[in-house]
Amino acid sequence: MTGKIQRIHAKAPDNWVNDPNGLIYYKGYYHLFYQYFPYAPRWGTMHWGHAVSRDLVNWEHRGIALFPTKRGDENGCFSGSAVEKDGRLCLIYTGVRYEPADPEDIHVSFNEQFESCQMMISSEDGFHFDNWRDKEMVLPPLTDPQIGDRTHTRDPKVWREGDSWYMILGSTREMKQGRVLIFKSRDLRQWTYVSQTEKGPEYGWMWECPDYVKTPGGSVLLVSAMGLPDVQEKEKNHVLCFPAKFEAGTGRLEIADRCQLMDWGMDLYAPQTTLDREGRRILMAWVRMPKPSGDGWIGMFSSPRVVEIEGNHVYLRMHPAVRAAYSRKINETSQAPDGYRAVFDLKEGQQVDVGGFRIGRRNRRIYTDRSAVYPRFAGAHLISETPELAEEAHLEVLADENLIEVFINDGEHVISNAVYGLGNWLRLDPGMEIELYGLE
Repeated sequence: MTGKIQRIHAKAPDNWVNDPNGLIYYKGYYHLFYQYFPYAPRWGTMHWGHAVSRDLVNWEHRGIALFPTKRGDENGCFSGSAVEKDGRLCLIYTGVRYEPADPEDIHVSFNEQFESCQMMISSEDGFHFDNWRDKEMVLPPLTDPQIGDRTHTRDPKVWREGDSWYMILGSTREMKQGRVLIFKSRDLRQWTYVSQTEKGPEYGWMWECPDYVKTPGGSVLLVSAMGLPDVQEKEKNHVLCFPAKFEAGTGRLEIADRCQLMDWGMDLYAPQTTLDREGRRILMAWVRMPKPSGDGWIGMFSSPRVVEIEGNHVYLRMHPAVRAAYSRKINETSQAPDGYRAVFDLKEGQQVDVGGFRIGRRNRRIYTDRSAVYPRFAGAHLISETPELAEEAHLEVLADENLIEVFINDGEHVISNAVYGLGNWLRLDPGMEIELYGLE
């Protein structure tokens, strides 16, 4: 798979991918690591795959970066993040050891019996990692349930503030409600517990893949909440955004009593953010797919989005590099076999049909209907809808073979839907105008 180039949306090079990991701009490259099972298009013993880009548009797969070699990660190198320290790229991730593995399938645990620790490995160039000699356990499995769960504490996101490093981890309280844990370090190797934050069982039994995000307009805590009780669809795990404030002096993280969904399409999960070359906070997330594509791979990533906060509302705007890549004016979708960008306004009652994927406006909300281009199964989420909008409804749509991203009012809301068998045509209601752009 090494050297495989993909544009805009990084997809599984083969077999299975899920969470983006270690997203960072380092020494002239954007590095996107990701959860990867290289043996089949299904979930299993996690490795870290690796893709790089110079421009957030063209992604080149560079093979496997991390794989199990130590007792701490003998059953998987799970999610984590990246930082630069002393001229080296440091990956901090969750290692898992099963107790025991399922005797019928060694790639999964038996009855959820496993322990989790936090590990680190580093590289000078960001491409070569010595999995045999350079790994170290920096936070052993937790033993005090009042601090965190021994099994379900994972996905470290690390950042620097002042003269200290901070690590936020996802965890659970008695498998009844999610929480996040904060640890502090001076050297990335010795970590001290500082604080924890939670909201209650109505926000899910587990918070994973946490990310504390700072922007000029404010800060937000992103959590991938598992088992949301009020969700009726098959997939009950979704990303919540809480307005937040972190105080480095006390190590306390305060979050608001309200939150918003990161994406209204219900397919994006496990987001991770970093700063791009220009200092903008950008986000990428895993696109969950219910079955492999026609080529036998499963799992891909959203286009990079710029995170901005206005009035405690999180905007996820199309990245300027993505918009610039889709700048070739076209007249028909058939002129853009690799995907296109469509720009239009929607009035109340109007609808656009994008190759079988319908986008419309009703009751002052934008909705999408993928019934014709998505597998039907019990609990399948076919129709997505935003909250009520103001008068304007300006849309930019990225149409890919397996993903539609609908940006509404410059990222005020986004609907991202996985699709299958999308037609290469577009139909508008009478009187509508649209601009179409293919990739340069």
